[in-house]
This record gives sequence, structure tokens and C-alpha cells, in this order.
Amino acid sequence: MLDCYLVPWQERVLQLPGRWLAGNGVSANAVTIVGFVTGLLAVPSIALHHYSLGLAFIAVNRLLDGLDGAIARESGPTDRGAFLDIALDFFLYATIPFAFALADPAANGLAASALLLSFVGTGSSFLGFAVIAQKRGLSSTAMPKKGMYYLGGITEGAETIALFVLLCLLPGAFTILASVFAVFALVTTVARWWWGWSAFAGPANPGKP
Repeated sequence: MLDCYLVPWQERVLQLPGRWLAGNGVSANAVTIVGFVTGLLAVPSIALHHYSLGLAFIAVNRLLDGLDGAIARESGPTDRGAFLDIALDFFLYATIPFAFALADPAANGLAASALLLSFVGTGSSFLGFAVIAQKRGLSSTAMPKKGMYYLGGITEGAETIALFVLLCLLPGAFTILASVFAVFALVTTVARWWWGWSAFAGPANPGKP
């Protein structure tokens, strides 16, 4: 919901450091991988109740995730980079609810499962729409610089990261925060199903004989 407003601002802020890194031979894929490994360190941190440390690792991951895009725009985006970025991001998002389940299985297990279920819904509907949109030659007007069609919703990247920040700052409220977010994410999933059902009506290759 907020990504279309925040991403352009982020791109402007990171343009100069991205240009400097690209000019010094740093590859976008290397930054993506370093950011992913850094983000994974949030899992043992949160599982061991070091929530502030976990939040720090998440913050560094997000910074590097923005920088890899800035570098790619300078050096030239690639399909490999786009795939790596989205695949690692989606996996990392799933590790955070898992980490909170590890921190307190009895208290957090059910809500973490519901949150992960909602993530599967939003992620699969996002990627499913992107695949068919690419096949039909569609492009997103809201996020034209993305490596694939960017389908919005109530819960997008910005909202997900905001949730992770709140969870790390208020770990005792995990159950209520995760449950509320899961409801909104499932609403996003159903909306995306409807958008796909409506957008992809008709022949598989419209305009072709």
C-alpha cells in the first residue's frame, strides 16, 4: 500500500551511493547475497530473545536490499539479479515469524503459523500474477523499474518491514500483531486472486491470431 510512495524516495536517496559502489566494481548480486546472509542472522538473535540485535540485522538487510537495486540501475539490471532479489526476500520474510516461534513456541507458534500462511498467500498471488503479466507483455505503471510486474495490496514490503520492527520492539505483543497482520495479508491475497481472475480473462495470448 505504501511501496509506491516510499520506493521512489528510497531510489533517490540511494542513487549516489549506488553509483559510487557500481563505479568501484561492486556487483548488485554480491550486495544481495551479503544482505541476505546478514538478514538470516536475525533468526538466531530473535530466537535467543536478543530482539534489538535481530532488528539491527533486519535494518542492515533492508539497507543492502535498497543498495543492490541502486547498483543494478547504474550497471544494468539483469534477470538473474531480479530473480535472486525476489526469491531471497520472500524466503527472508518467512524466517522472521519462524524465529519468533522458536523464541516462544507455546505462546507464538499458532500466530506464527497464521502469519506464514498469509505470507504464502500474498507471495504466491504476487508471483503468479507477475508470471502471467510478463507472458502478456504487461508492465506495472506504479513500479516500472522493478524486474517483474509489481502488484500492490494492503500488505506490501513496507508494511511487512514495519511489522517486523514492531515485533522486535514489542515481542510480548507478537500474537496480536501477527494475527492482525495475517488477516490483512489474507485480504490482500483474496483481492489479488480477484484482480488476476479479472485481468486475465479471455485468450491466453490476446492480440495474436
